[in-house]
Amino acid sequence: MMLVSDVCALPAQPNVGDVAEGPFSGVAPEDLKRRTAYGAVASTVAQAAIFVLRTGSMMILARLLVPQDFGLVGMVAAFTGFLGLFKDAGLSMATVQRASITQAQTSTLFWINLGIGFLLAGLVALAAPVLVSFYSEPRLRWVTIALGSSFIFNGAGAQHRALLQRSIRFVALAVIDTVSVVVGIGAAIGLAVAGKGYWALVMSNVTPPAVCLLGVCLTMRWIPGWPQRRCGIHSMLFFGSTMSLINVIGYFAYNADKVLVGRIWGAAALGIYGRAYQLVNLPTENLNSSVSSVAFTALSRVQNDAARLRAYFLKGYGFFLSLVVPVTVACALFPRDIILVFLGPQWHEAAGIFRLLSPVILAYALINPFGWLLYACGNMRRSLGIAFVVAPTVILGYLAGLRHGPTGVALGYSLAMILLTPPIIAWAKRGTLVTNLDVFRVAGPILLSTTAAAAIVFATGNFLELLEPRLLRLTVKSCLLFGVYALMLLFVMRQKGVYSDLLSLTGLWPATGRRGKAKTHTSAEAGPN
Repeated sequence: MMLVSDVCALPAQPNVGDVAEGPFSGVAPEDLKRRTAYGAVASTVAQAAIFVLRTGSMMILARLLVPQDFGLVGMVAAFTGFLGLFKDAGLSMATVQRASITQAQTSTLFWINLGIGFLLAGLVALAAPVLVSFYSEPRLRWVTIALGSSFIFNGAGAQHRALLQRSIRFVALAVIDTVSVVVGIGAAIGLAVAGKGYWALVMSNVTPPAVCLLGVCLTMRWIPGWPQRRCGIHSMLFFGSTMSLINVIGYFAYNADKVLVGRIWGAAALGIYGRAYQLVNLPTENLNSSVSSVAFTALSRVQNDAARLRAYFLKGYGFFLSLVVPVTVACALFPRDIILVFLGPQWHEAAGIFRLLSPVILAYALINPFGWLLYACGNMRRSLGIAFVVAPTVILGYLAGLRHGPTGVALGYSLAMILLTPPIIAWAKRGTLVTNLDVFRVAGPILLSTTAAAAIVFATGNFLELLEPRLLRLTVKSCLLFGVYALMLLFVMRQKGVYSDLLSLTGLWPATGRRGKAKTHTSAEAGPN
């Protein structure tokens, strides 16, 4: 079997100049496990807080502003959203992934990121008159220019943020992200109360990256040098450009369903499909955002140690699945209650689509963590190959179900992803020490526990349906599902030791003195050293 280092596209290379201390020298191996576990918890809590804050702010702003204000900003967001795929050109991830990096390399990447930020802001400014003409809306000129300024803030802070991430300083990043959102929401609500209309929404988009830039600069306290030629960044540029290409492919593949539904079945059908997809994807998207950055960073630090790479990956994979799988099953079991509670009775037609899309989210939960493994090894060519396979397959799934409306598109999407899951996992782990048995040992207890919990909820369904109001019924069902799932996973499947060890590393759970004796997801060497 080929070792992980044999397939890495970015192997450790001789440094140009002396490697600096601090973030450039990485994290001491003895601290990596503890700081990774603590970072995962901090990031998850921060994402949950940000989710609550944004949901609450939209509820407030929806009552202070008129639909026209949202529509005005939405006209620009469609354009800036696409340009956002290139906001750091994948170079921040290249900095995190690199086994070793120099001051000269990071400084050069800083200036490239800053240049890209100004370039994107300039493109947005140039597009302002076009958007004004296209929509016949003169107010869009300054709205567009203002929204484009966020690219400059993102570009200026990209490398500072990457260095914090490389140093596993996720608690600091969690605080910065949360404070940025709070300030942005406060500014937006203040402008809305003052009667500034759509400028409140502009402020909610521009303020967070500006505050984030200030936060990462004050926390990192790193001053970039001048850019240098021949400082050894060519492989990093390849990593970043390939990452950007993968993002573009994904953007078109995962938005083609909305385009097809809107083109063939109209705005009403698209509205139902779009809201169902957005809601079913929301919790897992937030979980993936919080866990993936921590996992990618930790895996990058051990990319040249095949055994530790396998152990860290399987720990992260199990932690991620344990959070996402029960949420996905809840979406499949309670679609009508979820839709009516969160969206209201006018969206009842979305319930069927919501349920049919839940296998898509389960497939992504099984597949996406293997992206951490590929990116951490710098295996961008294989990642690009997977993107080129997934994109046409899911589009064919959309087309196969299109004649049956949004429901058919959702079913075609789910079937395509179910068929893709086994070969993608096999392809992604090829050349590593991760085996099919490892994947089964990690996913098996979680899937079996969730299945048992779902069976109990289904068996008690007739009784639970009598509960009113609907919010109470959904709450009781969810508590029953997650409660039985937790009992099954921790005690019947004997996984308590795995999660108590993880929490003890963060200080949130007392050490039991049994570390190393508890059963783990993997074989005896699964615990990282």
